[in-house]
Amino acid sequence: MTDFIVLPGIGGSDDHHWQSLWEADNKAMRRFAPASWDAPDFTNWMAALELAVATAPSPPVLIAHSLSCLLVAHWQRKSGLPVKGAFLVAVPDPASPPFPAAAHAFASAPRERFRFPCLIIASSNDPYGSLDYAQARAAQWGGDCRLVGALGHISSSSNLGRWPEGLAMLTAFHSACL
Repeated sequence: MTDFIVLPGIGGSDDHHWQSLWEADNKAMRRFAPASWDAPDFTNWMAALELAVATAPSPPVLIAHSLSCLLVAHWQRKSGLPVKGAFLVAVPDPASPPFPAAAHAFASAPRERFRFPCLIIASSNDPYGSLDYAQARAAQWGGDCRLVGALGHISSSSNLGRWPEGLAMLTAFHSACL
């Protein structure tokens, strides 16, 4: 059985967020545990991701949202731990006006190809990152980019519930990584 590590962005994905709902439905999904969801400390988040992957029973699939997408880009460059792939939803553009100043240490994400497969899921009206930005990152990171329509930041405020379309994309991505 594949292990999945859930990596929320700032705020930690509330109870109505698709990540939290998927995690509640699937025992193979577990959340990484940085010291603070609201005050993202780059060093701490990197260490929390390293620990989560190191303690996974098998190479996991990373399920990242928002700021954690940039975290994965930094982490994959520094760590040699095995990962099956990264499912990256709503990659934020650090140059976008709403990008939080508290997350500046995450901003200069590496642009080279990931050492494992990745899939970027993007919305056409995400205030934190444009479709062009998501497509450019997918090209740099060696992954595909899928447009899911106008879903905002693909978060709780998007009212997706369990987001079955996203889960179907994750399932297909996971199958391709096997």
